Amino acid sequence: MAHTRHRKFNTKETYPEQKLDNDLAQAVVARGTMIFLRGQCPQELDTAKNIDSHDPVEQTHKVMQNIRQLVEECGGKMEHVTKLVVYLTDVRHREAVYRTMGEYIRGVHPVCTGLVVVALARPEWLVEIDATAVIPD
Repeated sequence: MAHTRHRKFNTKETYPEQKLDNDLAQAVVARGTMIFLRGQCPQELDTAKNIDSHDPVEQTHKVMQNIRQLVEECGGKMEHVTKLVVYLTDVRHREAVYRTMGEYIRGVHPVCTGLVVVALARPEWLVEIDATAVIPD
């Protein structure tokens, strides 16, 4: 593992009622080159065109694919992700979004904060996720 993950846990123990299975940590100690990503939305990176879906799972897949692509373009890997902030427009999408996000962070254990907001920049967006990654020295 690229960084020290302090107090690793899995959400199936922390939130058993929510049927989640995400590898997270309470803290991450990292040293290296930092990558700060703006909030990623369910749109194409090159065209800013929205994907044609109002499904939270499909939107989250696109968001996480964008995060992975940007981290890799910056010279990193998903294992270098240290922090995620998830913005949802509807708390009822939480399980679907976190379950889908978990597919991309299996074994990574970033810290993560989730917020429910009134709206995102475009009304059709259900989820936005920003990420921080650190490429080790």
